[in-house]
Formats: sequence, structure tokens, C-alpha cells
Amino acid sequence: MNWTYPADIKAFLLKLWDRGTLLVALARGESFFPLKVPLKGPTSSELSERFSEVRNWIGKLAGSETHYRIEWRQVNHRIIGSNEIPAEIWIDTLDDALILIRKEKEAELFSDLLALTDEQQPELLPWLVKRPLRALELFEDWPRLLAFIAWLQHHPRPGIYLRQIDLPGIHTKWIEGLRGVLTELLDLALDPEQINSRFTGVAGFCRRYGFLDKPLSVRFRLLDPSIPLLPVESDQDLTVTADSFAQLDLPVRTVFMTENEINFLAFPAIPEAMVIFGAGYGFDALKEAFWLQNRAFYYWGDLDTHGFAILNQLRGLFPLVRSFLMDEQTLLAHHSLWGREDHPETRPLTRLTDDECAVYDQLRNNLRGEHVRLEQERIGFGYVWQALDRLMGLT
Repeated sequence: MNWTYPADIKAFLLKLWDRGTLLVALARGESFFPLKVPLKGPTSSELSERFSEVRNWIGKLAGSETHYRIEWRQVNHRIIGSNEIPAEIWIDTLDDALILIRKEKEAELFSDLLALTDEQQPELLPWLVKRPLRALELFEDWPRLLAFIAWLQHHPRPGIYLRQIDLPGIHTKWIEGLRGVLTELLDLALDPEQINSRFTGVAGFCRRYGFLDKPLSVRFRLLDPSIPLLPVESDQDLTVTADSFAQLDLPVRTVFMTENEINFLAFPAIPEAMVIFGAGYGFDALKEAFWLQNRAFYYWGDLDTHGFAILNQLRGLFPLVRSFLMDEQTLLAHHSLWGREDHPETRPLTRLTDDECAVYDQLRNNLRGEHVRLEQERIGFGYVWQALDRLMGLT
């Protein structure tokens, strides 16, 4: 029997709650009550064939009739005679709906959020209407969010680090954890002149609103000791800001990038060459280093789907970059050292060469085994040296 019971009425209202519909009505001061609830009852044949069950159904609906209203209709049946059965069910008020699903406290908290926001930052009320359930999740944080927004309104594009903001309960980690929400709110609350719309997303938060950002840096080693950058003899493992690196235009012909720190530190000496320590996805620190475009550039990542995805992304900045030790021969030569990639990439990668794409397809389609990966640190340096010798003619 697919008849409507009190639990179905509550389930109907909970769907409205989960969509935010009830809180939106509260926020707008609008009401779509009385609200008719979908009602499924017995058919004419069921009235006679299951009369005792029908009476039990009516008893449960009518017995639970609290905070909803039943409208009845008279049924004249040739077998069971004249009877009244539920014809419609109505929720007369928002309060009735909230009581039925036990959301009175949440609605009260949301009303408090509306009042506080209307008093301090009324321009944010449309956000509360748009995302009422998210606002409820942020109830404890909301006063601090409003305080942060008010501070930034009075200190437009402050030119300081987030760490330097001196407000009770507001610190860098708190701001960083709420950057997505803060972006939505600040875009509503600030004058457009205070927002640099060139910067978007979580990574662009500081520059979007005029805070200082931690400088991007590049770590690299010169593999040719005849090209000193420091006035003393040392292993030239250097870290500089991205801006400084962009200005270097080093006298090298070949550039390697590797994702593993020990591979980076142990990379052998090569004339007129350098190695950059990669950082996985994201190459913002290199995007202004245009001089790299004129070098032979090799990327050495893990032989797994994400290694190829990082290579694919790097080619978005440096189209001529070539892969190193990311081929089928290297993969098969180290079969005994294969590991497992827990969350492989599966999307098509459009910047791979045909040979790279063939290996990537083997990995993402599990043609060599389930979630196969060969981490770059598992490749012995004897094998690495032989590959470099073939590539560079070192011997």
C-alpha cells in the first residue's frame, strides 16, 4: 500500500527544509502557507477489499493530527456504505511545519542571523536568502565574519599579511579555512574599487582584496660547477622568489624538473644544465620565467596517471617540455618495483605525445594491472645515469 502516513508528511516537509525553502520563506517574510501536502489514499476497490486497513490508516492519520489539518470527504460505497475519508492534508503555518520536523531551534538561530546581519551588514541579506543552510552551519563563526568584513571596509586594500590583522578570535588559519565563503561575502559588501577581479579562487584571495601574499619561490640547483652564483664554493641549492627567478636568465642550455627531493639533490653534474625542484600541480612560480622557453626542458615525474597529468599541465606553460623516464620501457624494466596509485586520474589529457598517451592509457585503463604506478625514487641511479648519457652524451 502506497498510502500517505504521518511519516510521509514529515518527509515531505524535510525535503523542503533540505532545499532551504522553509528558511527562504522566513528570510523573505513570505509565506506559501497554508501548504497542501500530497496525499495518497485507498482506491475505491481498496475501500471494500481492505476496509480494516483503511480504518487503521485513517486512525493513524487522524490520531497524529497535530500541526496539520485534514479535510474530509464523504464516500458512499455500495458495500461499506457511507464513510468519511481524508481528502486533503494542509499545513497552515510555517511554525506548524517547523514543529512537525523539529526544526524550531534552527529556525530561531537563522532568525538571529538575519537580525544581526540586517543590523551590521544588510548588503549580505541576499546571501542568507541564497544559502540559508550554509549560513546555519556558520552560526558560531558569523559574528567574526561580520567583524572581519567591517574591518576590511574601514581598511580597504590594507597591504599587510593576514597574520597582521588584530581582531579578537580572527587568525590566519581561521581566515584561510573560510576563504571561499569570505570571497562570496566580501564581493557583496565591498566597493568594487576595493576588489581586484583579476585574482580569483582560494589561491587569489589575498591579492583580490589587497593583502600581501606569501611570495612564491623556486628551488633549483645548478648542475655545472663552472657557473657559480655564489661567491663561495658550495653545492648551489638555492631558493629564490618567483620574481627573482624570472629575472635570472641563467646561462644554461638544459633544464630538468623532478618531483622527488632526493632525486633533486642527487641529480648528477651536467654541463650547462640545472634542475628545478617541482611541487606537483601548479606552476605559478614559473609562469613569468620566460627565459625557460628557450631552453631544452625535461620533466621527470612519477610514472603514474597523476605524473602524466602534471606533465600535461606543465605543457600549458611550456609547450615544448619533454618527459624524462616516463616511457613504457622504463615502466616495464621496473616491474618488480611497481606500487599502487590510490586515486588515479582518468580524464583525457590533450597535451601528451602519442607515446606518452599510450602509457597513460595503459595506466588509467588498468591494462598493466590495477592502479599501477612506478614512483620516480624507485628507479636506480645507474638506470638514471644511462638515460642521461643517452640523452646528453655525457661519456
